[in-house]
Amino acid sequence: MSANQNAVVAGHICLDIIPRLNEMSAEDFRAAFQPGQVIEIGPATLSPAGAVANTGLALHRLGIPTRLVGKVGDDLFGRAVLDLVRSFGEHLAEGMVVDPQATTSYTLVISPPGADRFFFHDAGANQTFGVNDIDFEALQGVDLFHFGYPPVLKRMYADGGGELRQVFERAKAAGVTTSLDMCLPDPNAPSGKADWRRILRQALPFVDVFLPSVDELLFMLHRDIYEQLKAKSPRGDIQDSVTPALLSGLSTQLLEMGAKIILLKLGERGAYLRTSSKTVLASIGRAAPSDPSEWADIELWSPCFQVEVAGTTGSGDATIAGFLSALLRGLSPYEALTAAVAVGACNVEAADGLSGLCSWEATMGRVAMGWERRPLQLDAPGWRPSFGLWEHLP
Repeated sequence: MSANQNAVVAGHICLDIIPRLNEMSAEDFRAAFQPGQVIEIGPATLSPAGAVANTGLALHRLGIPTRLVGKVGDDLFGRAVLDLVRSFGEHLAEGMVVDPQATTSYTLVISPPGADRFFFHDAGANQTFGVNDIDFEALQGVDLFHFGYPPVLKRMYADGGGELRQVFERAKAAGVTTSLDMCLPDPNAPSGKADWRRILRQALPFVDVFLPSVDELLFMLHRDIYEQLKAKSPRGDIQDSVTPALLSGLSTQLLEMGAKIILLKLGERGAYLRTSSKTVLASIGRAAPSDPSEWADIELWSPCFQVEVAGTTGSGDATIAGFLSALLRGLSPYEALTAAVAVGACNVEAADGLSGLCSWEATMGRVAMGWERRPLQLDAPGWRPSFGLWEHLP
């Protein structure tokens, strides 16, 4: 295990505005939106959000010394973001870029009862965030560099993803372990029309840990399958239709593209982990597994833990933070995947992306005390229960 245990989290940051809707029933919510109608709701939660805030501050809360790198405007929302970040630790805002010519990104988060959330998002200063906003010299001695949300960072998907490749190429040159998270592109925006297969082929040879959701990955690589599965679900969710065979096929494709450790987020159905060979894992930088042979060539699926869900904002980012924290602590893949879904479960116990999170010790204490998992049955060849997870044996 590295003595430093530190991380830099860069990319997208915004201000989340989350009105409280939990007094409404699902039926009331669906019937409520009519022109000219006044709808009484609860108070709004303001929270720093995006990958930089959600994953970065979650890592900080889990005990990983973390530096945040994102861009905001010199405006009311930007000052709110910086003040909220500083409330977690004064030093955490030191790596932020303030652009007087830009407006700060914000998201109106609608999290209706009994359904997945949706977002009204303004990209703001993220439109111009690029490779020159990152101090790569500061990565010397850092163990992990995490980058989040290229689909809402215009320069990262423009021109076939050349600038995203530059970010990861320069990070790898500093000796860090690199990780990448995505978000779902807007199908009607330029990000939804970008050639994501080409972009990922450019970037993934320099990405050690790739952590998209299955929705995002199918949208980017297999749009036809994404649309078919979405159409089959009454709620428009695809997780219920995802099979072990589909995940194995997707992860094999990602390994061939250059990713070394793959975590696919599956919403209410947990998370899936696939890894490369021992030789590859031993050379992925300062946060490489302490025992590469223990991590090599595995395929695991973990169900979620049982919780009362207050909101799902930032749940994927929290899951990522749990996984990366375990990797930095030198834990086994079974422990890392368990930590991922445990931190994600804590997150959904609050409406915003951060206030539900606990310390590393408290979170893993819940697991040790026998925290019950949601039922998951995999009726597929080669899969068997293992340490509360499901494992695929060749």
